[in-house]
Amino acid sequence: MGIAIQTVSGAQVLPWLDAVATLRIEVFRDFPYLYDGTLDYERRYLTTYASAADSLFVLALDGDKVVGASTGIPLVDAEPEFQAPFIARQIPLENVFYFGESVLQRHYRGHGLGHLFFDARETFAATLGKPITAFCAVERPDTHPLRPAHYTPLDAFWQQRGYSKQSDMRALYAWQDIGEPRTTDKSMVFWLKNRGKA
Repeated sequence: MGIAIQTVSGAQVLPWLDAVATLRIEVFRDFPYLYDGTLDYERRYLTTYASAADSLFVLALDGDKVVGASTGIPLVDAEPEFQAPFIARQIPLENVFYFGESVLQRHYRGHGLGHLFFDARETFAATLGKPITAFCAVERPDTHPLRPAHYTPLDAFWQQRGYSKQSDMRALYAWQDIGEPRTTDKSMVFWLKNRGKA
């Protein structure tokens, strides 16, 4: 597809913050996130990555346009909401590399970029000596009125990548759904992959 992949880390992510923020707003507006985002909110959220020396952006570029992005950060540098389930389970934060998100414009899906995003982040986590990689995903009821008729969760893809759903590890994270007047907490369930003893 003529897509170039570029990785940047730490303060190098700064020039890309607005592009990734815009992409997050676009992609996460769809089910299951239904996110009614703003650029100001996104800039504040992504500043966490710019402030962490070992953060990672994996960027998919079509020419000079960012059409996909995947992020990661050492869990010790992540927001407290994402740390809390690991503390409760007594998993050392320093052993975990947390995957923030993978977002990709619809036209570019189905060409293997999702696997590439995971490969790049897992390789980076290994270079940092992090045996555990983890992410969390929002859970919506099957009866949600905005659930598309042919919606397919990504569980099978994540399992294929070696991740296990941890139903007892959840984070509450707040954002504003489309069509809603205010932010509300959402339940996010964690998926973990352990390549070694933690």
